Amino acid sequence: MTTADISEGASQKRRTPDAQAFLDMQASPEFQELRRRLRRFVFPMTAFFLAWYAAYVLLATYASDFMATKVLGNINLGIILGLGQFVTTFAITALYVRFANRELDPRSAAIREELEGPVK
Repeated sequence: MTTADISEGASQKRRTPDAQAFLDMQASPEFQELRRRLRRFVFPMTAFFLAWYAAYVLLATYASDFMATKVLGNINLGIILGLGQFVTTFAITALYVRFANRELDPRSAAIREELEGPVK
């Protein structure tokens, strides 16, 4: 997206829906489906990452001999698993961006179009 695209978008107007229109849209099947899809991705990913992080912390706390196992030279298992936390964070972020672009953004754009009308 360029600066020209942003400037052009700022000059385009949509109608402003009233509070009842927002409430009606929130109760609509389309909006409920959007929320359901978001939750089906976010909750399992959050549970997975928290379990992975808790396992790392517990291993570091209670299995220090295991974490000190040499893997390659002075690199031990604790360092590899710690770096794995960063890799996992970036992987989950990439998965979410892909998921949002494919699943959430088209649905939210359709909901916005229905609620606010087309760009004038």
